[in-house]
Amino acid sequence: MAATENVSGGTAVHNAAASRFEMRVQGRLCIAQYHLIDGVMWLTHTEVPPNLQGRGHAARVVKAALDHARAHGIKVRPACSYVSSYMRRHPETRDLLEAH
Repeated sequence: MAATENVSGGTAVHNAAASRFEMRVQGRLCIAQYHLIDGVMWLTHTEVPPNLQGRGHAARVVKAALDHARAHGIKVRPACSYVSSYMRRHPETRDLLEAH
């Protein structure tokens, strides 16, 4: 696993074997799950434990995933409502969107 972003409470890492970006905060796992389909990163699920929600942890793991996609020339399809919302709020990520 390669560290992609150091954040308060943990480091976001790419766990390629599990097809996700993850970080531990207070011993709990926060994730952004993906599937690579025909060279496109489908971001399918984000998950943050309830007691850690609302603190930006989902945004951090999603940012790590998008940074990885950019660094590797991978287009993204947000198949998760949180990722779609994140990308709408961050127009600098829109160039990563897969052309339909």
